[in-house]
Amino acid sequence: MAEDSDQEKTEDASSRRLEKAREEGDVPRSRELVTFASLMMIGAGLWISIGNIIRQLNALLTGAFAFDPEHLFNPELPSLAQNVLISFMPVIAILLLGAIATPLAIGGWLFSSNSLAPNFGRMNPINWVSNLFSTHTLVELIKAIAKTLLVGTIVWLVLQRQQDEVIGLLFDPMGEDGGHLAELLWFAYFSMAGSLGIVALIDAPYQIWHYHDKLKMTKEEIRQESKESEGNPQIKGRIRQQQRAMARRRMMTQVPTADVVITNPTHYAVALKYEQSRGNAPYVVAKGAGELAAQIRKLAISNAVPILEAPALARTLFRHVELDDQIPTELYSAVAEVIAYVFQLKAFKASGGPQPETPDHFEIPEYLQVPPDVNITIE
Repeated sequence: MAEDSDQEKTEDASSRRLEKAREEGDVPRSRELVTFASLMMIGAGLWISIGNIIRQLNALLTGAFAFDPEHLFNPELPSLAQNVLISFMPVIAILLLGAIATPLAIGGWLFSSNSLAPNFGRMNPINWVSNLFSTHTLVELIKAIAKTLLVGTIVWLVLQRQQDEVIGLLFDPMGEDGGHLAELLWFAYFSMAGSLGIVALIDAPYQIWHYHDKLKMTKEEIRQESKESEGNPQIKGRIRQQQRAMARRRMMTQVPTADVVITNPTHYAVALKYEQSRGNAPYVVAKGAGELAAQIRKLAISNAVPILEAPALARTLFRHVELDDQIPTELYSAVAEVIAYVFQLKAFKASGGPQPETPDHFEIPEYLQVPPDVNITIE
């Protein structure tokens, strides 16, 4: 039962699955929305420019149908034909604008070379038969029948409503019948386009739903994609281990440059360095626990870096200060004592004099203190 559940496409498509589908030219599209938008754009273009189109056509046809031999050589005829073409430009421009803008409603603009490549799978008769009897094909058939019935009903209702006006055209005075006919045609045209708008309002959400339903994934596909995108957990673990090792090696190269190493004395070690160019406070160049702390102490001894045993301060610095970060202001007083002691110790070794006293008390705020029995670990 668990295997059957894993093979059912119950999971929403991942972002990678959607991106891959888009790369292959597969995006949701609604033909009904495109048809409706095109009809409305054509209607709007004709509404704007119909007067000029009629005037230009009238001028062209008046000359074309006049049986006068002189008109055959009339140089104005090409100009009249050009004017007719120009009068149609607003319609063409609005139609192009609609063709460019409509895809933004669903799927967005897309150009994919993959969609131009030949798909021989479509020539497979088995695939063709399975697609023929698919749920999507059935829905498309029902939609086509419903669209035909709806548009046919709208046209029939318009003709019924305008029946008297159509008959009245026969009795209109010459010159007025054209205006009445244009009104009837406009009403019929936009009624038909409006009925397709109803179909588009139903079809567009359905196409979006069908697209996402088609791309749904099984639980196994989700797991497989996760492995491919994130990598094998064991490999990732080894990579993280190598990254930590490299970071530690880089850190250990900074120990010889430290001004002081503060220890627990055996569990923790924190190396501090003070550079006036980096600010007013020392910063942590290395820190470690257990074996790593022992390596830091060993490096410090071999490079003559002073080591100060201050268990409470070492625990606090180890827990609250990240590598390469400056110490917080709350610890300025405690660390200042350490740095002052280090400078005095260097001066003593260089020129002699009284040996400085090793500090044994540090002011650490209670909320920053770490009890000795608390085990602190870092990556």
